[in-house]
Amino acid sequence: MTPRSCIIWGALLGGAAVACGAFGAHGLKAVLEQSGHAATWETGCRYAMVHALALVAVGAVGAARPSIAGSLAAAAWAFFVGTAVFSGCLLALSLTGIRVLGAIVPLGGAALILGWLLFARAAARLDD
Repeated sequence: MTPRSCIIWGALLGGAAVACGAFGAHGLKAVLEQSGHAATWETGCRYAMVHALALVAVGAVGAARPSIAGSLAAAAWAFFVGTAVFSGCLLALSLTGIRVLGAIVPLGGAALILGWLLFARAAARLDD
């Protein structure tokens, strides 16, 4: 993933996180409260937003320091896939109640943790 695509995807993901949060708070409020999944929905939206910003940060660092852009690409993919799996499964679980989705969420969480570790490893390659 290039620095430019990290920033673009991060910005799109951030917009989607805001839209999902607003939809959950307004359009789905009664459904989510009745099913008891309002907190699950909110967690999915929050993690999507945090990792949207992480993608933008990875892209910004990659643009500023092209020498480590390749190392940052692995972090970006981990953030992207991790967010899709973690937040996507939480949002789908909130709407459908399909409990097996909750068993998949930790795989997305592991990818997000990996993304942060890869980001740290790439940042350690920065020269002062």
